[in-house]
Amino acid sequence: MPNRIGFYICHCGINIAHKVRVKEVADYIRTLPGVVVARDYKFMCSDPGQAMIEKDIIELALDRVVVASCSPRLHGKTFMAACERAGLNPYFFQMASVREQVSWVTPDEDEATAKAKILSTAAVFRVARHRRLFTSRAGVRPDVMVVGGGIAGMQAALDVAESGHKVYLVEKDTTIGGHMLQFDKTFPTLDCAACIGTPKMVEVAQNPNIDLFTLSEVTKVSGFIGNFTVTITRQPRYVREDRCTGCGECAAACPINIPNPWDLGLSRRKVIDRAFPQAIPITFTIVKDVCKECLKCVKACQSKAIDHDMTPEEISVTVGSIILATGYDVMDPSPLKPYGYGRYSNVYTALEFERLSNATGPTGGRILIRDEKGAFTRVPKSVALLHCIGSRDVRYHEYCSRVCCMYALKYGHLIKEKVGHETAVVDFYIDMRCFGEGYEEFYHRCQNEGTIFVRGKVAEISDTPQTPAEAGKLICIAEDTLLGRRVRVPVDMVILCTAIEARADALAVGRIFGVNLGADGFFLEEHPKLAPLNTATDGVFLAGCCQKPMDIPDTVSQASGAAAKSLALAAKGTVTVSPTISRIDPNICIGCRTCIGLCPYSAIDFDPRRQVSVVNPALCKGCGSCSAFCPSGAATCEHFNRRQVFAEIDGVMETIPVGGSHAVL
Repeated sequence: MPNRIGFYICHCGINIAHKVRVKEVADYIRTLPGVVVARDYKFMCSDPGQAMIEKDIIELALDRVVVASCSPRLHGKTFMAACERAGLNPYFFQMASVREQVSWVTPDEDEATAKAKILSTAAVFRVARHRRLFTSRAGVRPDVMVVGGGIAGMQAALDVAESGHKVYLVEKDTTIGGHMLQFDKTFPTLDCAACIGTPKMVEVAQNPNIDLFTLSEVTKVSGFIGNFTVTITRQPRYVREDRCTGCGECAAACPINIPNPWDLGLSRRKVIDRAFPQAIPITFTIVKDVCKECLKCVKACQSKAIDHDMTPEEISVTVGSIILATGYDVMDPSPLKPYGYGRYSNVYTALEFERLSNATGPTGGRILIRDEKGAFTRVPKSVALLHCIGSRDVRYHEYCSRVCCMYALKYGHLIKEKVGHETAVVDFYIDMRCFGEGYEEFYHRCQNEGTIFVRGKVAEISDTPQTPAEAGKLICIAEDTLLGRRVRVPVDMVILCTAIEARADALAVGRIFGVNLGADGFFLEEHPKLAPLNTATDGVFLAGCCQKPMDIPDTVSQASGAAAKSLALAAKGTVTVSPTISRIDPNICIGCRTCIGLCPYSAIDFDPRRQVSVVNPALCKGCGSCSAFCPSGAATCEHFNRRQVFAEIDGVMETIPVGGSHAVL
């Protein structure tokens, strides 16, 4: 029985119609075999557009539908749902992208129209080979896992826990809190970061619905949306959490000092210590690789909490959804040699300055500069703030890190407040991007406080004086683009506003959770506008700076959004599982196991009895990696089988017919 195909091409306002003669495309497709109806409409994704498709399916007995419009990533599910409402299996639908792939990238109208005809023909050829597929349903575990204990992870965990659901919060560090707890104050309100973050940390620790795993990592994830089995590997602290009272006697007895990572090496700590006094949990931790095991800490501990024989342990939990809130790294500016970081003792990164100005930092909150021996000695009389170090730079990161302008303004204010208004603050910027509520007002406040703003990027920091006034100073050499001249500004201290960048382990973490990375190294969302919290793996959501640079208000908002996504899943109780997955024919498989190593979702296992590879349908996402590389051709992907793909290629190769003849489908 021949197919009855309905074809619909969208004007998309003028997005498509300004380059593609859509009526001409519809008229051409109407001549193809099997096409019963071909229409063009202003907005196919609108209610009237969808209603048109539904009506034609019913009245014209259509058994296939093709829509030529935008990317299927944007509205593929929209049109599949319209088909389903009209009683047509949604997998008898195919979409041709004539906006992103044609009108947006083809300047010539004739070429764009011809290309739209080709892609539309390919979709018509392909849809004729589609088969009926059905989704399956599965129950949802109500528990939620949150990975990362910064402000995003804590907010998401608290939101979920307050609904009465169980949360497993996994943090890689010895304490929750994240980078925010290293800060002094937050812009633009100048609230104390610890005053905001510490109560949340305590809430997390005291909430009965939150199981906290610190010094822990997720090492394996199996299962699928609603039913993930997660393996957590907890590293030993060598101090038992159930016994440690946080008294600090062990640290007082320890004879070995090491650089303090919480203060970024600006201070020293004992081998047995905790990150900061308000750390959660309060339990101390031994840095085992530098510990001499003199056992003085054991003798000093009255609660007998220290155990040098502790070993890593694995915990397995089952959850319905996962929220990734793994945060960000701060760029190391050492490769940017002209700025002298690591060469000049008073060139600091932004995070190092946060620790200098923090009451729990190495100087007790006093902003001081160092002498030749590295000792903090006196307050600076002049400070330079350098924007966009590693951001908006084609050599490193092209993107804007979003927060740098505002925290630079904050630093200018803090220097004026803590050191004195007579201290000169010079702010070198490219553009001042003050985009949030109260941000522009804070910029004006800093202007009124006397911060000097120079529009221009510093090219080099030098310690070679050319005048007596520059002796003993760091000289910022830049071009003032407003004055149109080169300037040399001598200062005592330089603060580099370094880029926010993706965590170094993002690729490994993404592989564990089945989450893709964008070109900038951050986790990639399913769609930047329609699904900004979702990922390619159903049931795994994003929160905070693991997705992109953002400030604290945006981070908290996104964390609550991710929590809402998880709770919606738990409340629904069931999920649909897509049928577009890979399958391996056991009669053809030669057991080479190539597919197992290629699968990014760990969805393929080897059956030793039959000596063949087997796809776990619960884990497979239908990416096609196995079918593309399988040397025997045993692996295929549902909805992307060979007949369908080659039919689409035939459509691409099909030229505009001469004399009314067409290739046979």
